Amino acid sequence: MRRVVLVVAVAAAFGAAAAAGEETVTMTVESPAFQDGAAIPARYTADGADVSPPLVIRNVPEGTRSLALVMDDPDAPMGTWVHWVAWNLPEDTSEIPEGRLPEGAVEGVNSWGRRGYGGPAPPSGTHRYFFRVYALDTVLELPPTTNKAGLLEAMKGHVLAQAVLMGRYSRGR
Repeated sequence: MRRVVLVVAVAAAFGAAAAAGEETVTMTVESPAFQDGAAIPARYTADGADVSPPLVIRNVPEGTRSLALVMDDPDAPMGTWVHWVAWNLPEDTSEIPEGRLPEGAVEGVNSWGRRGYGGPAPPSGTHRYFFRVYALDTVLELPPTTNKAGLLEAMKGHVLAQAVLMGRYSRGR
């Protein structure tokens, strides 16, 4: 019974905001290099320059103190392969330029055991690559040896919003 009351109260609050003309704005992440669901250009892969693609972040919620970023491939044959882990991007970050992160950001360890970005390099077929940006209510105190699991653990209870961009890549052999 309590769960039903809570759901009704939350729904009523959202309904009141909509009735008052308030918009609910969703954080987004996009790339000028490729559309959501489309092919990632070879430049951003192990077959090209292997630099991170430019990203654009919009509608970061109030109360955000930092952003975090994870790029991974759930289609890898040995399980999800992590290509990029970063945190403490400044809360006012709206663009991440090609090949670099904003000052103050920290890059963690990917599945190759290296810090920084590692572009798509699927052994076969077409793989999906998810770029997830998280708005956090804190600045994280993590060593640069932190991997995705460590980052996700540190973020628990601090995520205000999440945005996802998915690109695909196939080597076309």
